[in-house]
Amino acid sequence: MEDLYNLSFAFALAAAFICLSNLFFIRVQDRMGKTQNTLFVLLLFVVAINGVCNTISAFLVPYKDTSDTALFVTEVTRYLYFIFHTALAPLFFYYVSHVCGVLFRSKASFKTYLSYIFLVVSELLALTNPLTGFVYYLDDNREFTRNWGEAVIYIASAYFLIMGLYYLTSTWRALTVKRRTGILMFAAITIAGVILQLIFSKLKIELFAEAIGLTGVMMIVENEDDRLDNETGLYNRQAFLMDLESYFLNKVALHAVCIRIITPDIISRKRGADNRELVEKKVAEFLESVHEKYNIYRIGRRTFVLLVFRKTDDEVYELAKSISDRFDRPWKLVDALVMLQSSIIVADIPKQLTTLSDAIYMFDTAKPSHEEEKTIIAGDDVNKILRGSAIEKSISNGLAEGKFEVYYQPTFTTDGRRLHGAEALVRLHDDELGMIYPDEFIPVAENMGLIDAIDDFVLLDVCNMIKEEKLYEGPVDCINVNLSVVQFMKPDFVEHINGIVEQIGVDKKLINFEVTESIYASSYEILSRKIEKLQVDGFLFSMDDYGTGYSNMRALASMDLDCIKIDKSILWEAEKNELGMIILESSVRMIRQMNKAILVEGVETEEQIKLLEKLGVDYLQGFYFSKPVPKDKFLEIVKKNSAQSSSD
Repeated sequence: MEDLYNLSFAFALAAAFICLSNLFFIRVQDRMGKTQNTLFVLLLFVVAINGVCNTISAFLVPYKDTSDTALFVTEVTRYLYFIFHTALAPLFFYYVSHVCGVLFRSKASFKTYLSYIFLVVSELLALTNPLTGFVYYLDDNREFTRNWGEAVIYIASAYFLIMGLYYLTSTWRALTVKRRTGILMFAAITIAGVILQLIFSKLKIELFAEAIGLTGVMMIVENEDDRLDNETGLYNRQAFLMDLESYFLNKVALHAVCIRIITPDIISRKRGADNRELVEKKVAEFLESVHEKYNIYRIGRRTFVLLVFRKTDDEVYELAKSISDRFDRPWKLVDALVMLQSSIIVADIPKQLTTLSDAIYMFDTAKPSHEEEKTIIAGDDVNKILRGSAIEKSISNGLAEGKFEVYYQPTFTTDGRRLHGAEALVRLHDDELGMIYPDEFIPVAENMGLIDAIDDFVLLDVCNMIKEEKLYEGPVDCINVNLSVVQFMKPDFVEHINGIVEQIGVDKKLINFEVTESIYASSYEILSRKIEKLQVDGFLFSMDDYGTGYSNMRALASMDLDCIKIDKSILWEAEKNELGMIILESSVRMIRQMNKAILVEGVETEEQIKLLEKLGVDYLQGFYFSKPVPKDKFLEIVKKNSAQSSSD
């Protein structure tokens, strides 16, 4: 028996020494002051106090039968032990909850209230035991005797342990292997110690097991060296992704404020210091002054993210505004003052950013439109950027799953108003976003490098329709196909286009490629040569959107284009005022003098047709005749016009 007391004394002393040493180490390391860190310190403190109490108790046990003072001190330490040790399981539960991100949930659940009840009941039992003896008491022989209250405390402890493990497993994929291992190791070692102490009631090994387990947690979970950014001391990208994944998984409501330094790189070195690093350190120091350091992340070069909890939209916007205002003042860099520009995005999670991939897109690659000159992007502006992300996904899925479809808007001759052909217009169907139009997805596809695939899809659809439906035998003179600037500039463009059309076996004169005015302004000589080669091969070419602001008069006069398409805005302005009419008449007259055919878009009324007939326009396109329609509807229009031509 004496050996067991000596061993219990050694275990208790070792537990106290280990926990006190860990507390000293944490103090020296100056760990970040998150709630998680505070709870861990409390866990160490509780086990240390219990270790001290058990050490004193184990030392005085041999004297309690002969000394009232020894008995009194033993009882006081035992009482303190129960008070503090009863709090250990709830502390572990709340610690695990914070590590997993569960306690950031906005609404309290039934499990939350049940946890409070178990905590209050078990602590009340321990605190009131000197009056009630419900937990333990001394029998007539001054021997420690357990009572039913201790069973209640153990049940409460088991509940907290089970719930902690439940939260751990429910957020399993949001935690790193290291964190999972650390918490599971603590639980396993602690449970083993409890079982051993239940079997050998005189062997007080539970505290020692807890101290060893907490040391493992400190080394694996609380050691955040791999989560810290070496340059700024803030959390790094890995920590950001892990923490944010946890918040998404637990449906935590928060705001994210992303700050990008968009000033061109300051790379020149002064006095051996890299100015880029100095800039980011200065910005990091400022951000620490306006927000908690443990919620600031450096996720990439010149990019920081602040996670803000329990703040209103207005409060978060004010925080972003204060950061933006700081960038209006110069920053001291070594011996120089520099001005920095910033772009700040304020996003609501999970109302706006609903997934981790949304957040990565927003903070890594998303850019406001060129029209945006705001330094703070928030609210609807964020939604617009997010739609770009959704369209990116839709384009990728659309190409793989056949979600693109070619629509056709018929064109008619002014003389006799017979069918002339159609313009091929691509549409993208998305199960969530619905119909997406080219003005939205074409710029995104160009940025993604997928515009070639879309252009090829349209050309293939047109060629197949011409061949399969034998359109060359009917009233269709040509089908207009839009070409992107990106595809036009490729070295093998001419061979590529010829290859597609020749493979299907379609007469090239039935294909009329449309290019916008902006193309000519960018690289006139290259494009001119390629158009000439394709014209020699038999293709037709039109200038699209004439009059929208990109005109290159030299290109218009010099290139042997077959047709000029006047934009609808010129026609509509001609109806509104005299100046608009002058522009329309002058444009038609000039193009006619160049011996090029003229097509006017946006025709919607009989009056417009009569005006264009009078001016000598060749072709018409607009809602008066038909909106863009699917292939089957266009073929019905072709058959109807074929029948009319035959009867005439």
